[in-house]
Amino acid sequence: MTISLYELVGRDPQRPFSPHCWKVAFALAHKGLDFKSVPTTFTQVPAVEDGVSPTIPVIRDGGAVVADSFAIALYLERNYPERPSLFSGEGGEAMARFIERWCQLTIHPFIGAAVLMDIHDCLAPEDQAHFRTTREARFGKRLEEVPAQRDTGLAVFRQSLEPLRSTLGMQPFIGGRQPLFCDYIVAGAFQWARVVSPFRLLEEGDPVAEWFERCLSLHGGLGARVAAA
Repeated sequence: MTISLYELVGRDPQRPFSPHCWKVAFALAHKGLDFKSVPTTFTQVPAVEDGVSPTIPVIRDGGAVVADSFAIALYLERNYPERPSLFSGEGGEAMARFIERWCQLTIHPFIGAAVLMDIHDCLAPEDQAHFRTTREARFGKRLEEVPAQRDTGLAVFRQSLEPLRSTLGMQPFIGGRQPLFCDYIVAGAFQWARVVSPFRLLEEGDPVAEWFERCLSLHGGLGARVAAA
């Protein structure tokens, strides 16, 4: 049975952009599981599977409904153990937990602020109103003011990626010779920016940029199928 993946979209239902939804899309493809995307806008999220979660991704796999990207990855790992592993064992699962926290504390804050207006501009009007209200409350300022320092902060952001950059100088993926869920966590963040914004986060020739291109090519070019903004 095909798994349904509820993915966050704007006006164009063919351009899912949520970093957390992309983690799950990559994970499903890694497992070789058939899935169909269910395009979902911000204002449609509360109705997903009778309001099972205030956020997406959410998957439906037969009678099972699972929310939260990491919980979904664990569900896939434990319910499809015969398929390629997302973690390669308990240590890989613990490593992915660390990478997730590092990504959300180091990468997401800069990207989220830098592309905030680009996200707003790709939404339908009713979702723009919701987005403006919730994000202005979160940031404590008007949306237009949030990305104002992205150019001056870019060098510091790129420097913050040095642990990832130096790791990728020794191996092709964060997970080693082959990608694991830890790769999809970080790739989802960069795909978020790539899909919604032309703002250039990485310099050409950066090992992180080269790794991201490898991630986009995985699983038959799953990530690359959505053109960059």
